[in-house]
Amino acid sequence: MAWVAPQQNEPMPLLVGLHTWSAGYDSSVNGAVYARWAIQRGWHFVHPHFRGPNHTPESMGSDLAVQDILDAVRELQRTADVDERRIYLIGSSGGGHMALLLAGRHPGVWGGVSAWVPIADIATWHSQHARKPGSCYADRIESALGGPPDQGRRLAEAAHRSPVTWLAHAKDVPLDINHGVHDGRRGSVPFSHSLIAFNAIASPQEQLLDRDIEEYYRTQGRPQTWAGPEADSLYGDNPVLFRKVSGNARVTIFDGAHEILYTPALNWLAQQRRGERVRWEIANPESIKSTDTSSGL
Repeated sequence: MAWVAPQQNEPMPLLVGLHTWSAGYDSSVNGAVYARWAIQRGWHFVHPHFRGPNHTPESMGSDLAVQDILDAVRELQRTADVDERRIYLIGSSGGGHMALLLAGRHPGVWGGVSAWVPIADIATWHSQHARKPGSCYADRIESALGGPPDQGRRLAEAAHRSPVTWLAHAKDVPLDINHGVHDGRRGSVPFSHSLIAFNAIASPQEQLLDRDIEEYYRTQGRPQTWAGPEADSLYGDNPVLFRKVSGNARVTIFDGAHEILYTPALNWLAQQRRGERVRWEIANPESIKSTDTSSGL
């Protein structure tokens, strides 16, 4: 799906909305909300097809899937009057995985990237689901890689398709990573993935200790050595429980599960400009009313 805004007096932003792990570009999860936001503001919008659900070698963060998203952006740049400083990327779950992957692999494209409940490391996620009765995700990863990512070529391929491998290149990208504290219990992606992703981009002195990340996930209680967050009204009924910033990157753990909160996600993106200092404070935010907060699977 693509929407090209009517000709206006100036170039307009482009919003790139990514589908979830088990869905395709024609899924209604999230995409309709992204499109409505863009259309109401006269933005350009694309909801690209990048090889469909993640269970084939061509999908799941492959070079082909990455190129599909870049090709969609370049086609809109060719055919529409796009503000090059305001090309925004948003996704949740599998879309969050691809948003982080694109931030790291092609950092010069994006004015801002908003990733929600993302998978940061495919091999780690595989091991988490290989031990979980009734889960399909380990099998789907193996289907894409030709077997479990436990050694040799398959382990290297899993790393190539994982955001943690690339995020150190995204230090100049305004990047907002968000995760619900109940995900992994009520949801498929442990919230530790977002903390691991943050560590991959944070400066060494601002990285979180692995043992503290493990403790936080195990107990769901913020480690005593971590500072408490300031309140953020944009998160509404899902208050912020932990937040940390390093340069242009921020990670937020909120009281929620495997879901995306559109009000903080889209209002934050709208403030960002490529090549400018990240803007954390949001002026005149607009509340987004939607019951479609599920990030799918």
